[in-house]
Amino acid sequence: MLSWDALFNFKFKSSKSLRYIGIGICTTFITLCLGMNSQPSIASSVRGFTNSTAPELHQSIPNNPVDFVQLGRQYYQAGQYAQAIASWQQAADIYAKQGDRLNQAVVAQNLALAHQQLGHWQESEQLILQSLEILRSHPQQPKLLAQALNIQGSLQIAQGQSQEALTTWQKAEQIYEQAGDKDGVTRSKINQSQAMRSLGLYPKAKATLQQVQSLLKELPNSALKLSSLLNLGDTLRLNGDFIEATAILKDSLAIAQQLNDVPTIAEILLSLGNIASSQQQAASAGDITYRKQKSIEAIAYYQQATQIATRPITKVKAQLNQLRLEIDLKKVESAKSLLTKIQAQLPDLPPSRAAVYASVNFAQSLIKLTLSDRQVAAQLLAKAAQQAQAMGDPRAESYAIGYLGELYEQSQQLLEAQELTEKALMLAQTHNAADIAYRWQWQLGRILKAQGKYSQAIAAYNEAVHTLTSIRGDLVSSNTDIQFSFRDSVEPVYRELVGLLMRHEQGKTISQDNLIAARKAIESLQLAELDNFFKEACLTGRATQVDEVDPQAAVIYPIVLPDRLEVIVSLPNRSLFHHTSQISQDQLDQLLSELWRSLRRTSLETDIQTSSEKVYNLLIGKEIADTFNTNKIQTLVFVLDGSLRNLPMAVLYDGKQYLMEKYNLALTPGLQLLDPRPLKRQQLEVFIGGLSKETQNFRALPNVEREIQKIAAMVSTPTPLLNETFISESIKKQISKIPFRVVHLATHGEFSSNAEKTFILTWNNRLGVKQLGELLQTRDQDQRIPIELLVLSACKTAKGDNRATLGLAGIAVRSGARSTIASLWSVEDSATATFMENFYQELAVIGTTKADALRKAQLHLLKNPQFTHPFYWAPFVLVGNWL
Repeated sequence: MLSWDALFNFKFKSSKSLRYIGIGICTTFITLCLGMNSQPSIASSVRGFTNSTAPELHQSIPNNPVDFVQLGRQYYQAGQYAQAIASWQQAADIYAKQGDRLNQAVVAQNLALAHQQLGHWQESEQLILQSLEILRSHPQQPKLLAQALNIQGSLQIAQGQSQEALTTWQKAEQIYEQAGDKDGVTRSKINQSQAMRSLGLYPKAKATLQQVQSLLKELPNSALKLSSLLNLGDTLRLNGDFIEATAILKDSLAIAQQLNDVPTIAEILLSLGNIASSQQQAASAGDITYRKQKSIEAIAYYQQATQIATRPITKVKAQLNQLRLEIDLKKVESAKSLLTKIQAQLPDLPPSRAAVYASVNFAQSLIKLTLSDRQVAAQLLAKAAQQAQAMGDPRAESYAIGYLGELYEQSQQLLEAQELTEKALMLAQTHNAADIAYRWQWQLGRILKAQGKYSQAIAAYNEAVHTLTSIRGDLVSSNTDIQFSFRDSVEPVYRELVGLLMRHEQGKTISQDNLIAARKAIESLQLAELDNFFKEACLTGRATQVDEVDPQAAVIYPIVLPDRLEVIVSLPNRSLFHHTSQISQDQLDQLLSELWRSLRRTSLETDIQTSSEKVYNLLIGKEIADTFNTNKIQTLVFVLDGSLRNLPMAVLYDGKQYLMEKYNLALTPGLQLLDPRPLKRQQLEVFIGGLSKETQNFRALPNVEREIQKIAAMVSTPTPLLNETFISESIKKQISKIPFRVVHLATHGEFSSNAEKTFILTWNNRLGVKQLGELLQTRDQDQRIPIELLVLSACKTAKGDNRATLGLAGIAVRSGARSTIASLWSVEDSATATFMENFYQELAVIGTTKADALRKAQLHLLKNPQFTHPFYWAPFVLVGNWL
């Protein structure tokens, strides 16, 4: 066993690199009761208290319950939850002896929240039920009852009971409404929006938050309005609505400055910095200018917060976040200077969860900046773990011990690393901290793999993936107190598991069980990526077999691993099979970039064929092609990975023909997202809208008018919305009245891995991916008629973004459409108009699937001497249901 003394004095071996990423979930509410005469207040669902003034532990306290309540409040604000429980429990016992049931109920609410912080769900539930039982017998205190319901809702949503939480918060709102408490109504509505998002009710969540904003505008400037705006801003930030969040927080900043509330001003500046930092993280790796701009903006906010912060923990948080960005920007000298300043402050922070997180965060940055300081980092983490243990905070203790285990892992001291990791995992699991547990399950898998214990490693990885699946909603709200990045902290779990499952042993074939598990893992990664794109868990899937969908379709899963490309193929009524190509990820990316560059209009077609044939052989090749022929496969469905996602599979070349000439083609994030039903063949109701004129600095698309007229002549449609009439209000009006099965948008648009930069252009605005989804789902919900097909004409993927098609997949999923057709790059609009006319003509033919109509429309272009070059016909792709 490792002793703390051993940890403090241990000397690390050398190691090449370290990654220090964590994730946390914020507290939901805190009741601050000061006895019967003071009504409790409720903070936000996304903010924790940052009061750094910890109480003196040995002060003399009279036997007065109000003093115990106040002391518990101070402990809670300082992040010392076990001590808060002890103080509040003393108050509760005194109130119980005095027969003061009402104050006993109020203290029970506080205890429920403190127990929730420590993962004591059963105790929390019992306490809140106790409080509710008492308060229901005191109808003269409706606000206290509503407050208890708000806390009950927070417990429910923290345990994944979203519908129950929504119902509970709606009851709380009704009580606040009857009591005339506008602030209580506002807080309950903010809470409801969280539950609505968890349930996938995005338009309702958006409408609810808009109601909150209108309610807040009516209130006079006050501390309560300031708190509500701050709550709303942080809620929007965690929802990924960065622009709206920034506007709301700037409104709150103006009020805080008017009220001269310096501590809150510092908190707002810290939040504004966190928004800019989140925007920087969400941007694609290729968008260097934007990422740098947002990093500089975030650093400026953090510096302002540091200068005026009156609370030591606020100052340290701002400096730590600034330090992380300066390291990313490779500003080594200024980062080292800041490192020294932070290190001097850490010992003076009062013991609290925030202080433990600060030490963990600092240790992560210390290692990134100076690999030689592992010993200092280890001592910091060991001290933080001791501090958390002394406070009775197992969550914080698990963080510190787990990251200490990672230090040992990177130094190849695997037995010590395993012992620490298992201890951290036990703490996390025992105290219901699944968002931490997955991190240590993954770490344990790596350690076991390094020891050659492959079956045990796979089991640990599977546990990590299972835990990730259960907490998808929590992952999207990453805790800025612990460094977190989806690409570094989540994506590798899935890829490393696939690498283990498809490990090649001499003389052995990969088992069917392993192939099935690898396919499931890569589909789960696709869902997790989309959740991260939206900043909310919005997708639910169900297991679907390819033969259930289409007995003449094959599904191809290319999986990009660091040292090789694995391709799994699923055929109807057959076992999975696969083939491996020994090509590194860097070599593959280079080949794909070469093909992408060759797809320019000015390139020679022979150059395109040379590159695309290489990619064809990697993904399909002669052996798989022969299998397709034997099984009479007509449709190929690709679940693409990595940089492959930005390339059109239609252009793959087998030496004689393009893939599109032989097969119907479709893309999907995974079979589990498919709704395997064919297009209804009655007269199609089509919504048509678009832009032909120049607007908002986007060039004119003169052939859009021709495209719209031709399509309108072939289908059933009201008057198309063109140019000045193509605005959100008009779109909403038409969509809500008629159950369109097809929506055709002939307008500029862009797909990006950043949801903020994924949009469709209207005459006077840009519709983001979430706004478009909300607009298309404004139809009467009782009609239950889904959009069968969404066609996005004239859109393109963002330049330099190798994950840009996440935006395309995002629009496809969020619109509620079963299928989406779009273009990967901007094509001359006359070619697009010709393609769309042919597509709708083919779609009208009985027995033609959407994928078949797409292929035939592409063949029309290929055979047209004006458009034979792949530049014109290759970019059109079908995402989703191909039937």
